[in-house]
Amino acid sequence: MSAMLATEALQKKFDAVTAAANITLSFDADTVVSLIGANGAGKTTFLNMVTGYLKPDSGRIQFGERDIVGLSPREITKLGISRSFQIPQLFQTLDVRENLLIAERIAGADNPAAATEAALARFELGPYASRPAGLLPEGIRKLLDVAMALSSRSKLLLLDEPTSGVSADEKLAIMDVVMGAVWAAGVTVIFVEHDMDIVARFAGRVVAFYDGAIIGDGPPEIVLRMDEVRRYVIGEETAHAAA
Repeated sequence: MSAMLATEALQKKFDAVTAAANITLSFDADTVVSLIGANGAGKTTFLNMVTGYLKPDSGRIQFGERDIVGLSPREITKLGISRSFQIPQLFQTLDVRENLLIAERIAGADNPAAATEAALARFELGPYASRPAGLLPEGIRKLLDVAMALSSRSKLLLLDEPTSGVSADEKLAIMDVVMGAVWAAGVTVIFVEHDMDIVARFAGRVVAFYDGAIIGDGPPEIVLRMDEVRRYVIGEETAHAAA
């Protein structure tokens, strides 16, 4: 079975900085993958290339049978890839229900009002339905952003730091809601995350980035114990590094 998403030899530089160095990866359907790495390691650059916000200097990005390099973000969304952002992209003065209704209408839902009510329930946003998006707690803003991204009925959802800005005691609860919703929808997920507890709990596979390159790829119980990952991503001093 061919991969849902595959990249081949992706390269991207910003002046003298290499943000992507020969990134070759494939992602199967019905999986949850976490991208980890320090700030500037290349994770968000990878997401931006896949979703059309950046064009790679060279390399290929294959979504199903289609090469999507050069397509606009809107065209890529229509093909079945959606994303949320580290800073939620919301209509700040509109309430939660109105934000979802707009997203459902843009996505072409047959019954936008019914789809909106279903999303409110699926993401446990009912108690906040009439509250302006700009006044929501950060965790609820994240949920709303993901709910709007899923309105396009995507096959692949990319999440850029879904728990950033969320208090430590709320992170697991927020991710439980997000993952429950995407699993129910049968959506494949790739998410960028800095909290290793979140990574270990929700990811079936971890891809570790460092300096634009991949230094680890595999199950979390293996990748999170690798010396290079512990040193350059997690920030621990390993016995090898100390020596």
